[in-house]
Amino acid sequence: MWLSNSSVGRKVVMSVTGIALILFLTFHCTMNIVALISPSGYNWICEMLGANWYAVAATLALAFLFILHFIYAFWLTWQNRKARGSERYAVTEKPKTVEWASQNMLVLGIIVILGIVLHLFNFWAKMMLPELMGTNDLQVLSNATNGIYHIKMTFGNVIYVVLYLIWLCALWFHLTHGFWSAMQTLGWNNRVWLERWRCIGNIFSTIVVACFALVVIVFYVNSLL
Repeated sequence: MWLSNSSVGRKVVMSVTGIALILFLTFHCTMNIVALISPSGYNWICEMLGANWYAVAATLALAFLFILHFIYAFWLTWQNRKARGSERYAVTEKPKTVEWASQNMLVLGIIVILGIVLHLFNFWAKMMLPELMGTNDLQVLSNATNGIYHIKMTFGNVIYVVLYLIWLCALWFHLTHGFWSAMQTLGWNNRVWLERWRCIGNIFSTIVVACFALVVIVFYVNSLL
């Protein structure tokens, strides 16, 4: 199959899944900003989502996209290293035209993955999962839709705050490179539009990551007051 047998096909899969994940991040970012404006509104969103069929279906689809993106990322990296063979050791000075993020996408991706695992532990495992498991613990169930409670508990801990900010920093580098790279793969590769997509990607990634970071910092500062 073309999408798996050719390097171009694999890059297309990476691009499409990456764009889909970026759209989810945009939704998640918007949802998090609601927590700063209206805690009750945020909890209403959490209750509306909960373990309803559409939220579960979206979660499964998101997990599928993420796993596919992850597998293809490692696949492409392995293929590139295999193609270069021993020649990759012959270059002692990296070209100035190659971005730092481009050179370290795999490492950045691993940090992003670890951050996602941490995020799932702090939120999904304490919100949607208990409902799916059908727990009888009333305290756990009452907190399952209380997103503000979990945000306060997580970002009241300075260790989690530092880990999340490191994660968001890696996510910013990953997004800024991945955004324009995806557009290039999908055909927007002429000089004019490529530079435009670089600019749009940098601005968009900065806004999204800044919004996530703002939630972390504001709730941490509030926990100190």
